[in-house]
Amino acid sequence: VQLQASGGGLVQAGGSLGLSCRASGMITSVFNPSDMGWYRQAPGKQRELVAVIGPGGITNYLDSVKGRFTISRDNARKTVSLQMNSLQPDDTAVYYCNSKRGLSTLWGQGTQVTVSS
Repeated sequence: VQLQASGGGLVQAGGSLGLSCRASGMITSVFNPSDMGWYRQAPGKQRELVAVIGPGGITNYLDSVKGRFTISRDNARKTVSLQMNSLQPDDTAVYYCNSKRGLSTLWGQGTQVTVSS
C-alpha cells in the first residue's frame, strides 16, 4: 500500500496549484473510513497539518490557509486532493499526504511546493 502524491511545483505569489494523492493498493473498506490529510514541512520547521478531511467529509484547516486551500476526497478513486489558491511565499514547503485509521498511519512521499515573491 502506498500513498502516491502528485502535483506541486513552482508558482508566483498569488497563483494556484493543485495536489493529488492516490492510495494505491488500499482497499475501499480501509480508505473510506480513514482520515485523509495534507501536511507540510518548511526548511528548519516542524511538520504541520495543513488540512484534513474525515470519512464523512468534515474538514479542518490550518488557520493560515483557511479560505485559500480546499481539501476534497473521492472515495471511488481513493484519492485526496488539495487545491491551493492565493499562494504566498510562506506556503513554500514539502507537502505530504497522510492517512490515519485507528492506530495506523501511512505517509506518502513529499512533493515540493515553491512560491516565489
